[in-house]
Amino acid sequence: MTIGNILSQVRNRPVKITVLLLALLPVSPKLTGESTCVDEAQPQINGDALRAVFDLVFAPLPQVAQEGTVMDCADGKTPLCFPILSPLIADHGDHATLHRMGSRFCPRCEVSCKELEENPQKMYKVSDATSYREKALEHQPGEAAAIAQYFQQAGVTIGRNIVTGLHRVNPADLYKPDLLPNIYLGLFKLMMQWVQGFLKKHQRQQAFDDACKEIPPYPGFSIPKQAYREVTQ
Repeated sequence: MTIGNILSQVRNRPVKITVLLLALLPVSPKLTGESTCVDEAQPQINGDALRAVFDLVFAPLPQVAQEGTVMDCADGKTPLCFPILSPLIADHGDHATLHRMGSRFCPRCEVSCKELEENPQKMYKVSDATSYREKALEHQPGEAAAIAQYFQQAGVTIGRNIVTGLHRVNPADLYKPDLLPNIYLGLFKLMMQWVQGFLKKHQRQQAFDDACKEIPPYPGFSIPKQAYREVTQ
């Protein structure tokens, strides 16, 4: 846990101790046996265990977010503060589990998995957990099939997620990707594999390496170790 008005260059320095560990997430024991019931029960057990831990972590927030609490600030004053959960940093799989949504759907809008990356300019309806719950409770008995199909297309599982009951919190606004698995080990790694494959296919990898070695050093840029060893030799 941290607060949002700390500069990232300060927050990312471990010696500043700006991030506090609140809890360790449990790993539920795997069920034995090979059957459809076991395959369906395991994700439910894992999700229930995670939600139970987050219930304990978030338990103080609903009251203080509405009534406020006195906190010490860096300027020496003790104002009345209203702490509200703002972002939740996790990889996509964890967001899907914690928010009870399909792993192939967008956590922020209702774009279907088939339309992902099809039309970047098209605007889709933003996910609204409150309207989902109201729609699930207010539908007529004969509309059950249509309601189920609507939620399935939106990639939403109706039920209680980790932020249910938190004041002024919308799950769609909480989504923040974890840079390490999502960007560095996911998007960037995949992109570099594609670039390397393209260069090898057209026999341009050596020319690319030679051009990279010729780049002069400048602040913020470091020559890759392999290229540096070849240059120094």
